[in-house]
Formats: sequence, structure tokens, C-alpha cells
Amino acid sequence: MTSLSHAALDPGTGWVILAVFSVLWIVLGAYLGRRTAGLEDYMLAGRRVGLALGTATTMATWVTSNTTMAAPQLALQMGVWGMFGYSLGAVGLLLFAPLARRIHALMPSGFTSGDFMRLRYGKTAWRVFLVISLVYGFGWLVSMGMAGGVLVNALTGIDYRIGMSVILAVCVLYTLLGGLRAVIGTDFLQTLIILVGVVALAWLAISGVGFERMHEALLARRPELLDLLFPAAIMFLFNNLLFGVGEIFHSNVWWSRAFAFREGVGFKAYLIAGIFWMPIPIVAGFVALTVPALHLNVPAADMVGPLVAARLLGTSGAVIVFIVVFAALASSLDSLLAATSDLILTDLYKGHLRPHASETELAGAARWVILSLGLLAWLLCLPRLTTLAQLLYFMGAFVASTIWPIAAGLFWRNVNPAGAALAMLAGTVTGLAGYFLIGFYVAALISAAVSMSIVLLSTWLRPGEFDWALLSHARETHR
Repeated sequence: MTSLSHAALDPGTGWVILAVFSVLWIVLGAYLGRRTAGLEDYMLAGRRVGLALGTATTMATWVTSNTTMAAPQLALQMGVWGMFGYSLGAVGLLLFAPLARRIHALMPSGFTSGDFMRLRYGKTAWRVFLVISLVYGFGWLVSMGMAGGVLVNALTGIDYRIGMSVILAVCVLYTLLGGLRAVIGTDFLQTLIILVGVVALAWLAISGVGFERMHEALLARRPELLDLLFPAAIMFLFNNLLFGVGEIFHSNVWWSRAFAFREGVGFKAYLIAGIFWMPIPIVAGFVALTVPALHLNVPAADMVGPLVAARLLGTSGAVIVFIVVFAALASSLDSLLAATSDLILTDLYKGHLRPHASETELAGAARWVILSLGLLAWLLCLPRLTTLAQLLYFMGAFVASTIWPIAAGLFWRNVNPAGAALAMLAGTVTGLAGYFLIGFYVAALISAAVSMSIVLLSTWLRPGEFDWALLSHARETHR
């Protein structure tokens, strides 16, 4: 992909913004991680994260490039329900609040979500879960790398591959230098940038077009976007709700924070972050509804956000979008790199390859894992084979299958371990079938329904009996 004639910024301005914020994140990450000592400090920030930083990192991590760029895409494709449906991703944060408190109480020395699966259900379920988690992790990494390249290309005309490469390299470097301390510290500043920028863009879009002009243009050219009975959009509404819950419930990004937060912080941090996150996709998606009024030609649906801002606001709008999405990308990429590397390090490297590896060996391997993850994500981003939303919701078939095994496993003593493994496997397979045979907007819905049915039925037919004290042994398995 080469430079675009509709780019709102010249490449020189784009390079200046990239350079300034790249240096800022790298320097800040290195500074915040300078006192990191030992594996636990590197992976979990010493388990001493307080409420302010905890809320900021939770919110910033969930305000991904997908929020700021896929929400406008879905509003353009599905109308009002597209942006409101995306906002239901906040439900995952809200529901994880009591789970975070439960996780901290049951596993005060845990390291990863894989620890829970291994100790709670055994090796078969653990390995099925690891496959799901790693497929999702790579998919999320690729979607954010793609978003970075699309952003840079749409706003500056800089080649997609170059922009994507720079953003990935910056996030890998400062995560490598500072671990979770650097991730959480930079997230605080990124949260402020995102909130201010998104609100400013929405206000400028409303004042620049106006509700009346927007409504008239939608009725004349895209009336289906205002249809509250649009069938695909209604299915998407419920699908996105379950997808968001599955993403958060299973992902080590959120479990690592539950382990890293001080006692009593997790519940409050997730609850507050969920409340404040909910309006962001609505605000970000709203700008896409101005497309008919602006007679804007959108060459690719996932470019609509940057292009609308550039048309409405000129250079200043393009600069704001660039900075906001760069902050959103960094806040999620760094978290995912850190959390996925933890999962690979402890559950694959130590759990399967080097069970007797020392803490020193693991600390050294952690940095190589982060570097390898970044390189693999870069290779997978190069072809840009699909759009952001299509890639994102492909993952829904995987993650929704984990909702019931995790939630039930944390609160019900008698969940059947074999049923939990089968639920994740069957839920994923049927969800993928729905994705390809029906549409992306049903993958998570089908996966969650099948998984729930298997967990409930297997537990009813052959209830298990679990000793909660076994979950407190997580630390012993990492020594």
C-alpha cells in the first residue's frame, strides 16, 4: 500500500509525530522499569499496583486500536447498533470485577490464567485453553499492528508496512526494557491522552456537521443505519457482549493485573474502568455516521475514523486522531506483549520444556519471548489479508468458549473437568462454523451457547469435587 491522495497530513508531519511519541514511550518505559528486580517484579510489577494506576491501566488496555478504529467501521456497516453494541464490551470489565477479587483470594501467588486452568481442571483442559489463548493473543497483536499501519497510511500516506513496523518496534522496545511496570506507568499517560482526544473529536464532529444534517443524510442515503430492527445488527449486539466477556475472562492480560494489584484493588479498578470505558466506543463510532452528509468516499471500512476526522477538521483533526490512536495502540500492544510472554514463558517454556528452569533463566528468557512475539506479529501483519473487524470477530469463536469454564470454575466446586475441556473445544469449533457459514456476528454467540450447555450438562450428570486450597499452590510450581 503506497501513499494516498486523500492523506490529511504530509509524510514529514507524520514522521515528526511518530518520532516524538516513540521517543516519549521508550524513555518513559525505560525510566519506569529501571528499578525492576527479579522475575515477579518484571512480570507482575511486584504485586503492589494501587487503585489509580490499576484503573488507568485497565481502561487504557481495553481502549485498543480496535475501539478507536473498528467502532467507526461497525457504525458505518451496522449503524446505531454497531457503536452501541461495541460499547457492551464494558460488560466484560464490570463482570470481571468480582472475578478479580475471587482470583486474588484463591490464588494470591498466581502468575497466569494458565495456572488456574492447570490446577483447577488438569492438563488436558490446560492445553486446550493454552491453544485458545495463544491464537487469540496473536490475533489481537496482529489486529493492533494492522491498525497502526492503516492509521499511518490513511493520515499521512506513509506506506502501511513502514508505519506498522515502527509502531510495533516502539512497543516491543519499551515493554522489553521495563516489563509490567513500564506497561502500567505508560498506560496512565495514554489514558489521559485517549480521553481528551476522543471527547475533542466528538465535539468537533457534532459542531462541524450537526445532528439535523447528519440525520437527513442518513435517511436519504443509508436509512438502514438508523434501523433498530436491522437483524444482523441485533445479532451483533449480543455477539459482541459475549465476545467482550470471553476476551476478558480468559485473557492473561486481565489475570496478570488481578495478580499484580494490591489486595482490595482489583474489584474497584475493574468496576470503575468499565463504567468510564462504556461511552468511548459510542463517541468514537459516532463520527462514522457523518459519512453520508460529507459525501466521503471510504476506500476501506476500517479507515473511516481517520478519514472523517481529517475531512471535518483538516490538519488539526488528523493530528488528534493520530495521537489518540497511537496512544491506544501502545496501551494495548504493550499489555498484550507482556501478558502473552508471561503465558508462553511459564506455561509453555517452564510448564512443558524446562520444568526445572531457575528464576534467573526465566527472567532472561522473558525478554527473548517478547522480542519473538513482536517479530512474529510483524510478519503476520505484512500481508494485511483482512479488515480489523473481520479479524477481531474471528477470535470470538475461541474466547467465548472459555466464559463458562472460567466463571463456573472460580465459584462452583463441582464443575466436571472433562466437561470444561470439551466445552472449550466444542464451543470453538461450532463458533468457527457459525463464523464461516452464517457471519462474523454469530461466532461468539454460538460458541458461548455450546460451551455453556456442555459445562452445565456434564456437571449435572457427573459432578466433580475440587479442593480450593490447591489453587494456592501456584507459586510452588514456578520455583
